[in-house]
Amino acid sequence: QVHLVESGGGAVQTGASLTLSCVASGPRLTNDVMGWFRQAPGKERVFVGRVRWTTGLATLATSVKDRFTIDRDKDKNMMTLQMNSLTPDETGVYYCGLANWRYGNNVKSSECASWGQGTQVTVSS
Repeated sequence: QVHLVESGGGAVQTGASLTLSCVASGPRLTNDVMGWFRQAPGKERVFVGRVRWTTGLATLATSVKDRFTIDRDKDKNMMTLQMNSLTPDETGVYYCGLANWRYGNNVKSSECASWGQGTQVTVSS
């Protein structure tokens, strides 16, 4: 069982930047994708971005693709999400999820076999 731990959240103002990290431990990651999801109060958990573990190829949701970047460090078993020009729309708990790789540019919540505990991001206007 892979264990995931997110960190890096905080309370910031509109326009600020944050970097979130997700560290994996347990079985070695191979043909996997790691995804970032955001869940705002009273809302569904939505896809933010994903990275293929073997290649580092990353995709992002259209709503954030011009402002966010996603990467992974295989040596550190870590995925990062660099968030710039934050708006209140990005407020929520950010979760790291792990799924088997499939062709595509997103990850569904139902595909994730492991989840982290989440890290809170609050963007004030």
